[in-house]
Amino acid sequence: MTESLGLYIHVPFCGKKCPYCDFYSGSYSKAAAEGYVSAVIRNIRHFSLPELCADTVYFGGGTPSLLSAAQISQILSAIRESFRLDGDAEITLEANPGTVNSEKLAALRDAGVNRLSLGVQSMIPEELAFLGRSHTPERAAKAVLDAHDAGFENISCDLMTALPHQTCADIRHSVNALAELPVSHVSAYILKIEEGTPFALNGTADIVPDDDASAEIYLETVRALEEKDFMQYEISNFARPGAESRHNCRYWKCQDYLGIGPAAHSCFGGKRYSVPRDTAAFIAADTQEMTVTDTSPYGFEERAMLRLRLVSGLDLRTEPEHRARIEKKIPALLNAGYVRFDGNTVSLTPEGFLVSNAVISRLIF
Repeated sequence: MTESLGLYIHVPFCGKKCPYCDFYSGSYSKAAAEGYVSAVIRNIRHFSLPELCADTVYFGGGTPSLLSAAQISQILSAIRESFRLDGDAEITLEANPGTVNSEKLAALRDAGVNRLSLGVQSMIPEELAFLGRSHTPERAAKAVLDAHDAGFENISCDLMTALPHQTCADIRHSVNALAELPVSHVSAYILKIEEGTPFALNGTADIVPDDDASAEIYLETVRALEEKDFMQYEISNFARPGAESRHNCRYWKCQDYLGIGPAAHSCFGGKRYSVPRDTAAFIAADTQEMTVTDTSPYGFEERAMLRLRLVSGLDLRTEPEHRARIEKKIPALLNAGYVRFDGNTVSLTPEGFLVSNAVISRLIF
């Protein structure tokens, strides 16, 4: 491993499965949660490397906020005992607005969580109903304000775009509503109909905006967020200065991370691993099963692809073997408005991000 590490803890419980979600999760129960937390702690201790600095911790899911603050505290205590947890570590917990209140948020902050990622998705009631969300815009706003009052200075909110019947005005409404709150980061995702989800089975794909309309909404989202000082730093992520997600940037910058929990992924020691999507098996095992999925990650193509997801782009000085070949392809993409190039670094424009797969493939293959 490298000298620093990101830790990802996958919490596989949801109160209700959203119709668009294909992340691994199952029903919550107190007994299952207790068994899960014990298994997480066993695995943290198994991977213990006290000389290794863990500088980010990310509780994802699922709905991590279904765990109690005491359970989150137990996991963080095990991390502190097993790794050298950086004093300035970014510790993120995903939460649904309806699963937190003032008391719980204060307890989570006391436990050491210092970044909250709220699954708001929209500030329009009809859009929330379509997405199967149980909270209202008012409840989402209260969750943000309660979190801020509890001491959270780094709050992220998710937005879902390109929904059926959604307009640019709708996106601006949600962005403006979030901008009035103490929010420092927004993740804005285009709705994707994932195979096997209720949306894939009920014909939702037939009523989502077409490519042109989705593109218009995406570009309007970028404009609206940047006008409110949420600057784009990745295809789907926007932050006020200094509030970029340090943990997620580990993925895009090809830095090591260890995933614990069913369906978690890891990349360290020159290999990539995955854990089976089976909560019962994870709880029962002394140590989580980890299957090697890649014995040589972060080759040039993957390295370049991940860097090009970032607005900071790919510095061709780091890729001398490929520089000349890439530079030959840049003028046509510049003329099309898909990339920027300062003589050393190539990066995608918002228009380029819309067709990122094609642009990146053109550049690196």
